Amino acid sequence: MGSDLKNGHLSNHDYLPPQVKLLNFDITSWPKLPQFLAISLAVFFFYIIFGYVQELIFRLPGMQPYGWYLTLIQFIIYSILSYSEMYFINGVDRRIPWKVYFQISFYTVATMGLSNASVGYLNYPTQVIFKCCKLVPVLIGGILIQGKKYGIIDLFAAILMSFGLALFTLADSKVSPNFNPKGYLMISLALVADAIIGNVQEKAMKTYNASNEEVHPVETYGNTLILGTVGYFGVNLVLTLVRISGALVAVTVTTMRKAITIIFSFYLFSKPFTQQYIWAGLIVLLAIYLNIYNKNKQSFDSSYEKILTKLELNLKKYLFKNDEKKILLEV
Repeated sequence: MGSDLKNGHLSNHDYLPPQVKLLNFDITSWPKLPQFLAISLAVFFFYIIFGYVQELIFRLPGMQPYGWYLTLIQFIIYSILSYSEMYFINGVDRRIPWKVYFQISFYTVATMGLSNASVGYLNYPTQVIFKCCKLVPVLIGGILIQGKKYGIIDLFAAILMSFGLALFTLADSKVSPNFNPKGYLMISLALVADAIIGNVQEKAMKTYNASNEEVHPVETYGNTLILGTVGYFGVNLVLTLVRISGALVAVTVTTMRKAITIIFSFYLFSKPFTQQYIWAGLIVLLAIYLNIYNKNKQSFDSSYEKILTKLELNLKKYLFKNDEKKILLEV
């Protein structure tokens, strides 16, 4: 085992369950479901703030061309927070090879930079709905990078998402004053890079048993500081989800969060609206539900069986009581 640890690898018989932390609180001993729910709620909290601040920044006059500069500031904040956490709390212990670091860094810069830049050219809910459909390239990336196999339900969910995305784009082209093909190209490339990141991160953390922190390397600046800080905590929590549940489940959780971000965006910032947004969004949500159902098929089916059994028993009791009343009345 000693040689394995020196090389950053753990053999199968020496495998230790990953330590699960929620904002540096150890929750490894918690049951799986409370772990998952607590981390998912924390992801929702930080990323809803992130979405609000990101849209707020790009509503400032003259911010449209500065998406890449915003990404630079974000990376500086992420690097400072990540290194501080490694140095002062967990200790510096690099396990992943530099070659893998460079891959993750390149795709992270691409996805964050293109995603930030696209906000300047797209209606914000459209940008978010595109990111909701990350499941499609993640699924393809999982097959190509990790050799994973997915079922018919996953593939059907991916097709539904693509269809919902197309509807949303068509609706946006009709009503949005910010419709710009450049924005669509940017967010599409960001999605591809994002899909590669999730799979490379999952593979690297499993292969080298690496920690989350190791994988991170005036008004505008005030908002950017908030954006970078909540974004760092959000990314950290998503990486924890990747460790305990895999890239596809983590994507599903963040996609649900994005659906709520869209609702908040329409509520907090005035923008054109059409009913087609609702139908497109519902198709995407159905695809997300199918994906979640497929990942938790056994537990879902057993829960449905319990609910149906309870309903059947209650119905029988109700009918039996009614029959008793009829007999008493007849007597």
